[in-house]
Amino acid sequence: MPLDHYVTLGRSGLRVSPFALGAMTFGEDPGGAGCSVEESEKILATYLDLGGNFVDTANFYTNGHSEKILGDFFAARPGRREHVVLASKFFGNLFPGDPNGGGAGRTSITAQLDATLRRLQTDYLDLYWLHNWDRHTPIEETLRTLDDLVRAGKIRYLGFSNTPAWVTAQAQTMALLRGWTPLIALQVEYSLLARTVEGELAPLALDQGMALVPWSPLRNGFLSGKYRRNAEVTDSARTAFVGGPSEDEYTVINAVASVADELGTSSAAVSLAWLRARQGTVVPIVGARRVEHLRNNLAALEVTLTPEHLHLLDEVSAPTLNYPAPMHGAQRAMLQFAGTTVDGQPSVVYPPLLQSAVRY
Repeated sequence: MPLDHYVTLGRSGLRVSPFALGAMTFGEDPGGAGCSVEESEKILATYLDLGGNFVDTANFYTNGHSEKILGDFFAARPGRREHVVLASKFFGNLFPGDPNGGGAGRTSITAQLDATLRRLQTDYLDLYWLHNWDRHTPIEETLRTLDDLVRAGKIRYLGFSNTPAWVTAQAQTMALLRGWTPLIALQVEYSLLARTVEGELAPLALDQGMALVPWSPLRNGFLSGKYRRNAEVTDSARTAFVGGPSEDEYTVINAVASVADELGTSSAAVSLAWLRARQGTVVPIVGARRVEHLRNNLAALEVTLTPEHLHLLDEVSAPTLNYPAPMHGAQRAMLQFAGTTVDGQPSVVYPPLLQSAVRY
């Protein structure tokens, strides 16, 4: 499946590539995790030339430099921007000391979008993400502001990122009932080493027809194939900040490597292929600091995991989910109505103690 075999992003008419290109690494930063303007443009050009059309950034990535690199690139190539799904995020405060410099209030959203559009040298965004939940701003204020900006033609579609499921559900319900622009996608941390999203957010997205757009699908590079037990990693700019994998994580890493060896591909490709095989629409964000990193990740488009491979990876990476998620999974039979069958699931009789708990 090449990059130009597009999928529909959630319950919308927006068609995107099966992998988005993340621009968080575009622009050099003090931490050394970014790349030069020249290399950023090579990565972007490679992705677009291969048929990719979904580019994701944020206002505070490399302190705004990421957006400027994208803006300069498309400005130098007239007509190219209109054929790209360009997404950015708001929330981060680029003005220390100004309490309205970030967040999700009406004043800050409007100012942040205007600044983003200037850096990107465009009149509109195809997709605008709330980057994080602003617990100090009523969600209805955020939604109404975003809907106003959609109606003004500055934004086409909306999504949430890093926001609790209960807030997201409240926001989506409010938008639908009030005739405001609904959410079409959730950008979430999701990988074989980070599956707690499956407790609340993934089921919500599936129920509401929202796409999942995973960030860090290789878990800070842990699933890239560079990491092995008792081996030093020299080609990872993030290692100094996040440390190395835990012993439990190495168990998953080794299982991924065994599947990759069997298929004659990379651990990164297997990890990304596993994500794309999840239920619903899942469009991982792939980032890169060099063109070869991008090409290695896109090899996942040629990987098809067998049911046996998927079962192995599912089992070895099974997450521990917070209550009440476990009661809706393996223990769901305990909650069937005694003496009946519901939705084809046979029921069991409650143990005496549980009967008392249910009765009272």
